[in-house]
Amino acid sequence: MERINGEIRDREKTMRGLKKKSTPILKGMQVYHNYIKPHEGLDGKTPAEACGIQVNGENKWITLIQNAATAAK
Repeated sequence: MERINGEIRDREKTMRGLKKKSTPILKGMQVYHNYIKPHEGLDGKTPAEACGIQVNGENKWITLIQNAATAAK
């Protein structure tokens, strides 16, 4: 949790602040942090993989978007 807060803070500085609290950027960063970005503290696994959630496919972003679109139907 502390790590993602730091990442958001770093990004917020370069964006000169978040214009509104409901911005989709925060959710996107959360998805990236939890499902796509490997972490050294987890031996190169993502937090999702450490919990047993696998995202298969060459491009994890596309896989996540496709799964979300299918689940929304």
